[in-house]
Amino acid sequence: MRAPKIIRHGLVLILSAIVLAACGGDMDDLDKYINEVKAKPGGRIEPLPEITPYEVFTYVADAQGLRSPFVPDTPQASGISGGTRPDRDRSREYLENFPLDTLGMVGTLYMGDTMYGLVQTSDGLIHRVVPGNYVGQNDGRITEISESEITLVEIISDGIGGYIERDAAVGLSD
Repeated sequence: MRAPKIIRHGLVLILSAIVLAACGGDMDDLDKYINEVKAKPGGRIEPLPEITPYEVFTYVADAQGLRSPFVPDTPQASGISGGTRPDRDRSREYLENFPLDTLGMVGTLYMGDTMYGLVQTSDGLIHRVVPGNYVGQNDGRITEISESEITLVEIISDGIGGYIERDAAVGLSD
């Protein structure tokens, strides 16, 4: 039993020596390339751009007659606007659960004198809509349906306590 173990260790040792000998191959081409790169003259480094110093602005002393940056300049600043506001008391429609960019128009349907827009949701279901229906998560009310798109008006926050209306559309999908 001792002899096979010694033979195995000997074979492993010989195999290791062969593998290590193969790693020490000819590297003259690499040395030649390194010497060529070192022999090339160095390039000129462009100077850094000149940095202009920051000018300090003292608001209290220099701002005679300027609007305060800390007070909004819109009439809606008080949070009480008599303009556009979402109707929180109306019941929500099913298509208001989906972001507008996940909805796609897939066609139109005429039933009698009424033209319906066909809207496909991200779950693959198709729904009929008419002007006055709400879609999207920003209180988007459909204003018009054409052969190529459904136009709507969304009510979005203006960021300072009020709301503004924004036109949007759902185009016919390819």
